[in-house]
Amino acid sequence: MNSLIKPPVIAARMDDVAPFHVIDILTRAKRLEAEGRDIVHMEVGEPDFPTPPAIIAAGQAALANGKTTYTPALGIPELRQAIADYYLQRYGVTVPVSRIVVTAGASGGLLLALACLAQPGKEWLLTDPGYPCNRNFVRIFEGVPISIPVGEAHNFQPTLADLEAHWRDSTAGALFASPANPTGTMLSLEQIRTFAEFIRAKGGHFILDEIYQGLTYDQESTTALQCCEGVWIVQSFSKYFQMTGWRLGWLVVPEGYTRHIEKLAQNLFLSPSAPAQYAALAAFTPETLDLVETRRMEFQRRRDFLSAELARLGFRVVAKPEGAFYIYADCSAFTTDSFAFAMTLLEEAGVATGPGLDFGINQPERYLRFSYTTSIERLHEAVSRIEQFLQAQERS
Repeated sequence: MNSLIKPPVIAARMDDVAPFHVIDILTRAKRLEAEGRDIVHMEVGEPDFPTPPAIIAAGQAALANGKTTYTPALGIPELRQAIADYYLQRYGVTVPVSRIVVTAGASGGLLLALACLAQPGKEWLLTDPGYPCNRNFVRIFEGVPISIPVGEAHNFQPTLADLEAHWRDSTAGALFASPANPTGTMLSLEQIRTFAEFIRAKGGHFILDEIYQGLTYDQESTTALQCCEGVWIVQSFSKYFQMTGWRLGWLVVPEGYTRHIEKLAQNLFLSPSAPAQYAALAAFTPETLDLVETRRMEFQRRRDFLSAELARLGFRVVAKPEGAFYIYADCSAFTTDSFAFAMTLLEEAGVATGPGLDFGINQPERYLRFSYTTSIERLHEAVSRIEQFLQAQERS
């Protein structure tokens, strides 16, 4: 009888959704710590700083005052207005509140945007290397992710020639990032303007991931809203404002799309977290902005130290990070398999890193991502351990 029962079938799209390999590194690192090993964590893209005190206090006040019920699907009006004010004060850009949508994290924002725009069989251009979840989001909505290989020749960012070469009649849009994960490199406003004009002329959509906005070094923070109309902006409270676990972000949508996004948000999420939204009102206070700027400068100090030290050890830092908190380093002087190298580095040296395999198929075996989301003292320790590990490798 049982032999006649057919097993249930999952959606075919699941075959195309790859696991996050860095989680394998993290899981093993946690097991080693449970065994008493000391591990320097440089694998996960999460700020090590706690959420700023003013934000925590605002969240606690929201809980104490019973602000724990559903909010409007687009977010509480006060926070949408605060985001609009922030764009005006920091970037000199007037954004109508009607175009601002508070979301359940930047991931929630991307899901809403692609649920609105992606169509079965239509292609979306993404960079390789790039944030792995983006291609999975496209696939979930039956779109087809198309990788644009990017490398050191153009600072790991796409060019107009890349768009021209990859755009086809079946292309629906492009999803890029600035600053980018895993490389930390940025697009200039002129590049963004050029891309937007090309994509608009093709009748496509342009989504720009700006979730590391504010965490920039050696140059001013920018937004595509300073130069372009019609671009979808994905933003987050996680990185610059250090609110990762609060799961809160926002979208800036082009004119005419807010109602579509509202309907999707009502159905997919009902609303973002109420306490997180009230807490985030304190993100834009002078007290918090001063604190996160101090922390940004500390990230820059870490970047400068780690970039120089990795280069000294023999890694090729082919693109100096302009933003975010990652170094995408070429480790081909030591290995032909960065994932195996990362696992060995973890086991033997107690240093956890992110293998290039997570970020695409464009020579992933050559690269490791180092997150400088730990103290400068721990970075010194990591460098010392890596140096000893490499010396031992040479002797063996």
